[in-house]
Amino acid sequence: MATIKQLQGTLKLTFGIVPIVAGLDKFTNLLTHWVDYLGNNKGMIPFDPLVFMKIVGIIEIVAGIIVLVRPLIGAYIVMIWLICIALELLVGGNYFDVAVRDLVMAVGAFTLAQLTRMETAQS
Repeated sequence: MATIKQLQGTLKLTFGIVPIVAGLDKFTNLLTHWVDYLGNNKGMIPFDPLVFMKIVGIIEIVAGIIVLVRPLIGAYIVMIWLICIALELLVGGNYFDVAVRDLVMAVGAFTLAQLTRMETAQS
């Protein structure tokens, strides 16, 4: 049976590495063309959407690093970030499947925060 520490460690690596990879990909667009996810909201951004996505990439990289270093704080940051992305997608009227996926991932990040809190309390 997995321990709290093992479960927390798995989620910590997941929510640390995935945002870093996604953030780095904002500079290469190898996984997808990220600007497309802005949908109709491109006009609301006061500068070039490519620049905006690179800023998003930097935020994601930093969030992933925070998860790896300070998982309790980082998990909440990633959770809020994922909820914001999901809301933007829902408001934009596109990529509902991705919005649902991001909300499920936000639940996973919340779970990481709670497991980290439990693991810390036991130490």
